[in-house]
Amino acid sequence: MPVSSNHDRRPISEKEQTYLESLIREDYGRCHPGDTLDDLKRRAAFSKEDRGLLRDWMAIATVRAAADLKSASRLDSLA
Repeated sequence: MPVSSNHDRRPISEKEQTYLESLIREDYGRCHPGDTLDDLKRRAAFSKEDRGLLRDWMAIATVRAAADLKSASRLDSLA
């Protein structure tokens, strides 16, 4: 099941999950050399610490997605 950073833990679509992961994948790799976001996702299935780390990274992705949406909305209003 895809992970949502929202407090209500609403399920998100596979497309949304892929988009959110794309927003953090490179930064995660830079912050955790030798580790990948996919590795973290696998470990999160059985590790409380990794589940929390993944949740935190997905929260960052959600903030970035909201900022992208807001930026796109502003650009649309200028056109």
